[in-house]
Amino acid sequence: MGNTDLAMRERWTPARLLPTAGIKSQAEQERRAASALLAVMNAVPDFCNGLLSGMKAQKGKISTYTELRFRDEDEKLHIPDGAVVIERGQKRWSCLVEIKTNGVDLDAEQVARYLDLAREHGFDGLLTISNQIGSDARLLPYSIHKQKLRGLTVYHLSWWRVLTEAIVQHRFRGISDPDQAWILGELIRYLDDEKSGASGFAGMGREWVRVRESARNGTLRAEDPEAAVISGRWEQFVEYLCLHLSQELGVDVKYLRPRGRAPEEQIATATQRLAADGVFGCSIEVPDAVGPIGIAANLRTRLVTTSVEVQAPKEGRAKTRINWLLRQLADAPGDLRIDVRFNRVRATRSELLRDCREAPERLLMKDEPKREPRSFVVALSKPMGKKDGRKEGSFVAETRRQVTEFYGDFVQGLVPPRTVAPKIREDDAVDAGTASVPQPERPEGEVRREHETNLQRIAEMMPFASE
Repeated sequence: MGNTDLAMRERWTPARLLPTAGIKSQAEQERRAASALLAVMNAVPDFCNGLLSGMKAQKGKISTYTELRFRDEDEKLHIPDGAVVIERGQKRWSCLVEIKTNGVDLDAEQVARYLDLAREHGFDGLLTISNQIGSDARLLPYSIHKQKLRGLTVYHLSWWRVLTEAIVQHRFRGISDPDQAWILGELIRYLDDEKSGASGFAGMGREWVRVRESARNGTLRAEDPEAAVISGRWEQFVEYLCLHLSQELGVDVKYLRPRGRAPEEQIATATQRLAADGVFGCSIEVPDAVGPIGIAANLRTRLVTTSVEVQAPKEGRAKTRINWLLRQLADAPGDLRIDVRFNRVRATRSELLRDCREAPERLLMKDEPKREPRSFVVALSKPMGKKDGRKEGSFVAETRRQVTEFYGDFVQGLVPPRTVAPKIREDDAVDAGTASVPQPERPEGEVRREHETNLQRIAEMMPFASE
């Protein structure tokens, strides 16, 4: 093929197993997404097993179906989006599947009807999928009365979590069969296309600009309905960030919420802080990283700050501990901020990295330069993205980039201080509890008589010894 043909071919559209071209309606979008997902679950068992592991589904022969048709006792027709059946020997496990795309939320009434159908026709559970992102697949984005369950398992996955599972399986765990690997790659490409309606977190919503401006000028109140809506979107956005890092790292990155706090309580707390301070905040945990990553989005200053706290070494002088951190940040940009926290005092020190590279003592307490640092907070602030959606320049895209780069440029290279095992004191004067004062030498006869007396006492206390 000549150079002209090669240039022409570069403009051609590649043939795709799962094309997004020609999607014209919400219904068509949902049918394609359901068919694509269920077909790949059938073709790539490892991917299917990973998605359904939380539902305690057995491993075995997988069969998937779309657009099942059931009639209830009133002869009304119901059409769930699909079903998964797994058989192993004489055992059979199955679940119905209901799917929504784009910004369409799952309807609790519809889910309740499908639960009745699942029970009536012998299914073990119901799997729902939408763009509603949550931290736990057992925490449902809709309300279901407990009486509707009665032994059924209800599980919810966001499309972003489905995409994350596919990427982690494809990139990190690996697929031994090359054909299966190609098929899973086609699903990844399909779900990542915005036309699929299943591409994850779409943006902060239409209320974002109004809430952002109200927070900036101080007119936002916790009672404003838009504030609670945006706080809920923030919670989903944090989960979106965690799943994005999971895609990049191949590990389970988690949102660190306060224990025992229900999702609605978390949203209420976030709304109160947003109204009072104009700030959203969170911490996320990457396994084996030096510490959790903090994220603070200040709508008043329009800055997003990412940070990580590093424990200081427990050995060495105060300045030695400061230099220990500075050596790890030798290639970091000068606008990185370092906060130092000290033992047994509330006072802290804070300096930009460029100002303390040549003068590490700037990070010591002025009045007590020998006061030992307890920990360091490494932080970086950048201007907040202003646009809605998730394209270039948006709050979602810019914050995601900042978090990813902060982890890659700083956090993953930081190491915790080396622990030093306690050592036995090398002091001949102290041995097994004896005093350091030398004992006077005793006559040999006195020592022998004391020894015989002790033996006699032992014999009297243990009469069975003579039997």
